[in-house]
Amino acid sequence: MASRRSLLYYPAVVAVCSILGGLYGPGVTGVAAASEDEVSQTLKTFTKVYSLVEGNFADKVTSDKAVYKGAIVGMLRTLDPHSSFFDPKDYNNLRDDQKGHYYGVGMQVAERNHQVVVIAPFLGSPAYRAGLRPGDTILEVNDKRTTNMSVSEVADLLKGQKGTKVQVVAGREGSDKPLTFNIIRDEIPRKSVQDAFFVKPGILHLDIESFNENTSKEVEENLKRVGEQNVKGMILDLRENPGGLLNEGVAVAGRFLQNGQVVVSHRGRASAEKPYLTRNGSIKRDYPIVVLVNRYSASAAEIVAGALQDHDRAMILGENTFGKGLVQTVFPLAEGTGLALTTAKYYTPSNRLIQRDYSSSSFLDYYYRKNVETQNQQDVAMTDSGRKVYGGGGIAPDEKFVPAKLNKFQIEMLRKYAFFSFTAKFFAIHDSKLAPGWELSEQVFNDFHAYLVKEKVEFTEADFAENKDWSQQTLKREIYLTAYGTEESRKLGVQNDPMIIKATEIMPKAKVLLDSAKKLIVQRTGGARD
Repeated sequence: MASRRSLLYYPAVVAVCSILGGLYGPGVTGVAAASEDEVSQTLKTFTKVYSLVEGNFADKVTSDKAVYKGAIVGMLRTLDPHSSFFDPKDYNNLRDDQKGHYYGVGMQVAERNHQVVVIAPFLGSPAYRAGLRPGDTILEVNDKRTTNMSVSEVADLLKGQKGTKVQVVAGREGSDKPLTFNIIRDEIPRKSVQDAFFVKPGILHLDIESFNENTSKEVEENLKRVGEQNVKGMILDLRENPGGLLNEGVAVAGRFLQNGQVVVSHRGRASAEKPYLTRNGSIKRDYPIVVLVNRYSASAAEIVAGALQDHDRAMILGENTFGKGLVQTVFPLAEGTGLALTTAKYYTPSNRLIQRDYSSSSFLDYYYRKNVETQNQQDVAMTDSGRKVYGGGGIAPDEKFVPAKLNKFQIEMLRKYAFFSFTAKFFAIHDSKLAPGWELSEQVFNDFHAYLVKEKVEFTEADFAENKDWSQQTLKREIYLTAYGTEESRKLGVQNDPMIIKATEIMPKAKVLLDSAKKLIVQRTGGARD
């Protein structure tokens, strides 16, 4: 797979999201502060500087830009990479993310060739019911032309109160005239847990993309739907999960542990150490687990991985995680703004620090996670069974798995949106509802080759032949997206994912690890089981 969630994945997205990871609050007061005289003198200096800037700068200065995006942000950046100020729009978006829903039409849009296009409408959403489909170009929203608009600007136009009307005019490949869609906005759920399914008999894939207010509930619903009694092994996918709410991470990790075990603890200058214990766990959930992580798994995702690793409940497969172990308390402020301030640090059950050192690098290098091998050799701890684990560099996997990098041909195909654009042309002459079980034929693949030649996409015939399997899988996923929807396309990608295949192969090792841990628990509890 080129990526699990998009054809091109940008680390900057995780950099932004990881600021939001590990949130809890609302904020509380009681932190020791500087003396009143010191604060008063500093504020006087700031006020004088701001007055001089406002009165003499070459261009007009707005308070929002100078204070919200300048002074406050600058102050927070002297502290750590994750303390962050939210203006009213960002704070409202933060709350929507935490609640797991928003109001709008329900589709993913992105920029393609300088136009905002539909990537996929969400199954059952107003956009889906109206007939919008991948590849449609958004030309107008409520009579406003989208020319030169950014993706976020178009997305803001599509959002609105539940029950309100929005008119979308879209261009479609094969249609001579623009199509008009009159849509009624509705509540759009943001699933943090993708629909679980069995990749092999008894082997369940459970993908948690973030931790919002509904995550633990969504996990329970998925396991009930598939029948947890049918699970013989689980692949818990936390790749590219930027984190989220602490209590939800604790709840998810806790359900796979024994009652009373520590999931995580945190402590800071103004707060005593606080451990979080499992409340809904059970040793009777005795199937092995392989947890998938990568360098963009952060915060609450690291809490889950660290707890399951320290208690020998799961094997961790992948790369060192992001290393975000700072706790942000959210302080609501005036005028709809908010402050996420680092108030403590996270420690795994074995007392190792999750947070990666950021004192000797720029924030840019820190966010892009260039050195994935970083760990503190002095911060060594033991799991329940006595395995060595290290802190200070995120969660190191039990078995490394680094996905193969895209080659030059693959990068060129994705950069030119070749699969996406060909699929739009394919459905211009084919029914968008393909027959169940449709397979990619040689004829369709040959048509794709002809399309590349016509569009003058640069490649050699040797490259095309060498990448045939990858191209066929990617093209089939793209066609499935339009014909069957996001879920079927996602499942196809998961089943062909090399890391998923590796996880199924090492499931017996996870079973051995689990059995050893269970014996230790029985020995320590005198044979008692819950």
